[in-house]
Formats: sequence, C-alpha cells, structure tokens
Amino acid sequence: MRLILLFLLAILPSLAADPKAGSDDKPDKKPPAETKPKDPVTREGSVTIEGKKIDYTVTTSKLQLKKDDGTPRASIFNVSYLRKDVEDASKRPVMFAFNGGPGSSAVWLHLGILGPYRVDIPGDGTEAPAPPAKFIPNEFSILDYTDLVFVDPVSTGYSRAEKDAKPSDFHGVNEDINSIGDFVRRWITENDRWSSPKYLLGESYGGVRVAGLSEHLQSRYGMSLNGVILLSSLLDFRTLRGGEGDDLVYSVFLPTYTSVAHFHGKIKGERDALVEEARQFANGDYALALMQGNALAPEKKKEIAATLSRLTSLDADLIEKLDLEIDPSLFRAELLRSEGKVVGRFDARVAWPAGNEASQWPEYDPSFSLALGAYSTAMLSYLNEKLGWDEDAPYEILTGKVQPWKWDADNRYVNLTNRLATAMRDNPHLRVLVMEGGCDLATPPDGIRYSLNQMTDSPESVQNRITHTEYEAGHMFYLNPPDLEKSRKDLVKFLSGE
Repeated sequence: MRLILLFLLAILPSLAADPKAGSDDKPDKKPPAETKPKDPVTREGSVTIEGKKIDYTVTTSKLQLKKDDGTPRASIFNVSYLRKDVEDASKRPVMFAFNGGPGSSAVWLHLGILGPYRVDIPGDGTEAPAPPAKFIPNEFSILDYTDLVFVDPVSTGYSRAEKDAKPSDFHGVNEDINSIGDFVRRWITENDRWSSPKYLLGESYGGVRVAGLSEHLQSRYGMSLNGVILLSSLLDFRTLRGGEGDDLVYSVFLPTYTSVAHFHGKIKGERDALVEEARQFANGDYALALMQGNALAPEKKKEIAATLSRLTSLDADLIEKLDLEIDPSLFRAELLRSEGKVVGRFDARVAWPAGNEASQWPEYDPSFSLALGAYSTAMLSYLNEKLGWDEDAPYEILTGKVQPWKWDADNRYVNLTNRLATAMRDNPHLRVLVMEGGCDLATPPDGIRYSLNQMTDSPESVQNRITHTEYEAGHMFYLNPPDLEKSRKDLVKFLSGE
C-alpha cells in the first residue's frame, strides 16, 4: 500500500563525514576539542489566558549531549517556557513536547496548540492563509498550568550531531529514545526540576517516541512520569500498513471513512451514531469477512459490500472488486471524485482539486500543502522576532535526512505498546490521555484504540488510567478553533488529575 511514513518528505540517505586526524598509536594525541554550543537566549513574555495575564520566561538554547568520556555527541535545540510567578517549582508541572515523522521538528505543537503564540489559520482550518503567514497570541495555551519544553530530535530543527559523531547514530527507534531520554534527564537536572510533576506529549510518530521514553526514563534513570499524552498518535505500525493476509488496517480505518463521508455530506444521519455503527461493524462482521478471504460466500460478500457502501458512500460494485479492502489512499481519491476533488490525508475535511481526475491514487495531500508553508514561515519569523535566535544553518521543519531510519523490527512491525504497558504497570500513578482527530486519515483513532486494547496482560487498573477524547478535525485538529478550545479544556482536566 501507498501509505508513507508520517510527515516523510523524501527518502534521502543520511551521509556523515567522520574526520579523524593522526593515528591512534601516538602517545601525545590530544582529545578532540570540545565545541561550545551557542549561548542560550532568554527573553520575557506574557500571554492572556482566560482573561488572566500569564508572565513567563522563554529560553532558546542548544543542550549538548555527551559521551561517557565527555566528548560532545549532539546539540539538541529546544525552547522552554517557564511561568514567572511560581513560588514552589516542585509543585509546578513540566511538559516535554515532541512531534513525529520521524524527521519533524516540534513546530506543529509549539505554534499550533501548546505555546503562547500560534499560527493564524483562517476559518475552520481547511483554508490556507495568505502568505506570509502570521503568528498571533494563543489564548488556548496551557502555559498557565504547566511549563513547556519543545524539543527537536537530532537532524530536525536546529539540532545536529557533533562533528565527531555520526547523525545515523541517532536515527532509529531506540537510538532516538536513548538520545531524547538523555536530553530530558539533563534538562530536568540543570533546571532543578526532579521534584516537579513530569509529562510527555507526543504527536504522530511522537507517540512511539513518548511510549518508549515512558519506560526508558523509568528503568534507566528512575524518573517516574505523571502523565503521557498521545495526540494523533500510533503505537503499532500494523494499524497503518497492511500486508499479504493481514487485513487489520482496513478495519481500523473504517470508522474514520464514515466520519469523513459524513463531514462531506455523502452520508446522512447522526455522526456519532454512524461512527459507532462503523466501529462495531469493523470489529465484527467486517473483520470476520476479511478473515475468510476467498472462502467468503458470494452473497455474503455482496452483503458486506452493501454495508460498506452505506457507511462510506463508495460504490458497492467497486468495493466488491476490491475484495472489500478499501485502501485509505484510494478512499481519498474516490470520495469526491465526481466533484473533481481529493481529500486530505492529515485532515480529510480539506478537499482541493484533484489534478489528474482519472488517477486511482491522490497526487498530493491538500491538508499538508495547507499547513507546511504557513508553519515554516511563521516559525522562522517567530524564532527571529520573538525569541531572538539567529542561525546560519537551515531550520529543518521536516526532513528526510533522518533516513534510513533503523526500525529495530526485523521480520515484524514496530510496536511500542508493551513498553507503555510496562511503564504503567511499574508506575501505578502514570496516566495516559489519548487525543484523536475524527477526520485523521494519517493515524486513524481506531488504530491506537486497537493497540491499547491489546494490553491484555495489564491489570484492569492500567486500562482505567487511559482516557480517550475525540475531535472533529484531522491529525492537527487544533487548526479547527472549536477543537483547539476543547483541547485546552481536556488538557487542563488531565493535568488537574480529574
């Protein structure tokens, strides 16, 4: 299937030079000179949230990771916001926020939902802003409830491997978790926050990252977390990409197809009831039919196709010809084909001209086109104008330079569910908030629901500490103002322990 890695722009090999002068047998060889990161830049700011002015200090910096011998490994670019009027920092939560990819900086969370400023997107988030995009105060920031640290993994943003380290040493599931874990430990230590409540928030592939971090920080450094937030996330890649004889992906996408078809007026009725019907059908008769393959009776196949047609608006004959397997890319191309439009992958509410209307597959993702330019321009403007950070190197909003990514999953799918389950088992106070976009065709809500339901070895108390909340829009549901407002309420409730 054609589903690509989340936010992946290109498959580019990462090449790194490894210069070494002299020979190791010289007794007077000097260790490599330590490279000093650029000095941090600290500024003061304020934002009004729910009618109250919140003063904060924002620090933009590069934290240098080191090997055991003190040799620099990498410099991690980060932006941290600390509320000023805090008497006891030990009671003040701190949240580390990561986007996904792999290959994405933290710009989307930073200027989309959490930080004190956000990109000004018009209307309901389905229209592109006129260039150049602007940033405006974010009255829905959660800075009043928690300090915030936005982190760019190595090779994204301004984060880079040091000259005597290879970038590829950081480009992998476990390599990424280890390096970011080291960053979190160092930041907590250097800012005297070991006594503070600690939260991780990961969007998209960031969910894989924070699931792994929750177990790693706990087992490696003894750092127990208070909460993990999975925003438009995934844990198990099997829920995104099917294979020969593996039809799970078709079941988990079906409720989202129903939600999207309803949004575009292709099916009628009460949305939530229709989505729940699709969910029950996907987990019941549809899953059983897919499992039977060519042993499915022709009349039963026709019956299943008719139900799928009613829940998606796609032609029943087409669904039969597809052997009941509706690929998400094909759905994006077919739903509004009669109108000459293709719907977005990251946000299927977005529908733009299809280009080649005869193509079976969508040529592009309009929801990605809508956001990329706006967030790139706004972030660079924000870094310079508000944060006072200048750098000659390009800021890698999204990059393919993290490829090839080491998945550490030979002959199996990447799945971090068990690591999160282990962290929750060993830390009975760890809670999880799952935030899902109903029109997300990149990481559909039922994908992560399926993954979390597979924590079959976990006690009931673990499942009772997982909360789900859903939004109308897609992957970046916070582009839709009502969803942005609701997300703040949900995050505040979670942080308050309610």
